Amino acid sequence: MPLVEFTALLVLAAAMSFSPGPNTTLSTALAANRGLRPAMRFVCAVPVGWTALLLVCAAGIGAAVVAMPMLRTAIKAVGIAYLLWLAWKLSQSGRLADADGARMDVGFWEGAALQFVNIKAWLLALTIVAGWVAGRPDGLQRLVVVVPVMVVFAFASNLLYAATGALLRQWLAEGARLLWFNRAMALVLAATAAWMVTA
Repeated sequence: MPLVEFTALLVLAAAMSFSPGPNTTLSTALAANRGLRPAMRFVCAVPVGWTALLLVCAAGIGAAVVAMPMLRTAIKAVGIAYLLWLAWKLSQSGRLADADGARMDVGFWEGAALQFVNIKAWLLALTIVAGWVAGRPDGLQRLVVVVPVMVVFAFASNLLYAATGALLRQWLAEGARLLWFNRAMALVLAATAAWMVTA
């Protein structure tokens, strides 16, 4: 892969990975509510799930999803419903004691599966496949370069957001701060779901 294309890939990866979205919002909220260690299951799940999604798109299934409006609508509907459900769960947790229970828990497999109903993840995967992999004689070699780059960015961005949430944990434990923080994070998830309706 030429240096210019690799640099463009790095810029895209940084912009998409570190900008707020469902993954980074959940990483922040999970760590703020439960601590960094419990949030690491989700942080590790994001690159695994996203890599699986990228490989699905590279295999041509992504093009089928784009070409079949009913399937695309079904994926969006599941994604919107899931984000709204997560937003509701998050908005109900106002104390660390509540959060330490099952209320604020998104496990590894749930986090990996989230990538398949995350419109931002689909857009990024389809953009990368179309721009860097599909139709290239060295497509497989390019995929070998793209996957580790995206895994590093997906992990690093979610780890950074989770670390930020963990740093806020003690401050949020006082009074109603956690409740308002969780409601703000829930609002971000709900806004993402609203954006998905038009995407």
